[in-house]
Amino acid sequence: MPTMRTALAAALLAACAPALAGTVTVITSFPKDLTQAYKSAFEKANPGITLEILNKNTVSGIAYVRETPEGRRPEVFWASAPDAFEVLGREKLLTPAPDALNPEVPAKIGNYPINDPGGLYMGQALAGYGIMYNTRYLKAHKLTPPVEWKDLLAPQWFGHVGMTAPSRSGTMHLTVETILQGEGWADGWHTLLRMAGNSSQMTERSFGVPDGVNNGQFGAGPVIDFFGLSSKYSKFPVEFVYPSETSVVPANIALIAGAKNSEEGKKFIAFTLSAAGQELLLEPKISRLPVLPYKDLAGKIPEGYPDPAEIAKRSKVHFDPELSQTRYYVVQALFDQTITFRLGELQAATKAIYEAEQKLGAKASSGQAAELLAQARKLAWTPLVDTQAAADPEFLKVFTRDKKDASSNKQITQLEGEWSGKAKANYEQAAKLARQAAAL
Repeated sequence: MPTMRTALAAALLAACAPALAGTVTVITSFPKDLTQAYKSAFEKANPGITLEILNKNTVSGIAYVRETPEGRRPEVFWASAPDAFEVLGREKLLTPAPDALNPEVPAKIGNYPINDPGGLYMGQALAGYGIMYNTRYLKAHKLTPPVEWKDLLAPQWFGHVGMTAPSRSGTMHLTVETILQGEGWADGWHTLLRMAGNSSQMTERSFGVPDGVNNGQFGAGPVIDFFGLSSKYSKFPVEFVYPSETSVVPANIALIAGAKNSEEGKKFIAFTLSAAGQELLLEPKISRLPVLPYKDLAGKIPEGYPDPAEIAKRSKVHFDPELSQTRYYVVQALFDQTITFRLGELQAATKAIYEAEQKLGAKASSGQAAELLAQARKLAWTPLVDTQAAADPEFLKVFTRDKKDASSNKQITQLEGEWSGKAKANYEQAAKLARQAAAL
């Protein structure tokens, strides 16, 4: 009897093994319209393999991979942010998959490598960053269509901008970094603080911004291009523009080290890079830019579709993923403590400055009123971490140490508390100074 039970158990395990081996788990931040299209096409092309989608924002996805024991991890990490892959690579959580590469994919887009030079991840699509806006909303509120980031800083845009936080969205992190790298640390934060001051809300996820623009909750907002393009080609009343300060970088895909079913994972990566996988990117609800050259997709490219090579040629920003990776957690923490969690105070300071400027008119440019307003602007729109500190390896190291280390966590918590308190005090003082100026 024990022998029969043992044999039966062995037979059951053998029967279950192929099903287990036939599952590829993909951790991704991409929307369902995209993942469902790939799931259907891949499973049809690979009978016996099931694609399981684990949807998490990029930051949560990194944490999930880091915390899952080796041998139980998902097979594939698929996201827009190259700096996220740098973080995973540095922590030895990715493994090369050279046999999944498509040799027809070019080496670079502009000056930027499409595939990781170290072989740990591959570009699967191309992405630019810009501004999505609702044409009906702008007409109703008599707002001029934005062309550059700075257009969203005008007083007329107060309360009309939708944003999310880089800690909640890998694509927003890239947008923030694109602005910081294009304008420099201090000027870039000035732009971000003013844009946030004009915002009406920080959404919980990156897709909250395009959803809000689509339905007229926001007039405009910073998004990755496929959010704007997919809405436009799905007939929403929206447009999308690439500012001159943008970057075109790969949205990447990689094989996770210590995964359960690596061979099946490689098959999925290879499928996404094949001509069939690249054509899926052109579906209206997806609207992403392929890494395959347009000549290899002849007859498939919609009329008027953006050409990533042309966008890269015009762009003023040469994105540096290593720079982004070194300050990844600092940027997120500083944004959250001075913007996300202090949005109400920042909005109030911004509104007080605008009201004073409007009331004073020409008087706002000279005398005591001008001095008070200059102080208010400086308090409201200057980052609490200066350029020198942002480049200090010892300071940056505080945020990259083991998150389980109690002393590191204590130091980070203390810094974040100081930033939060200082931001609150600065915004309240800025509003006070603006009101004093208005009273003159």
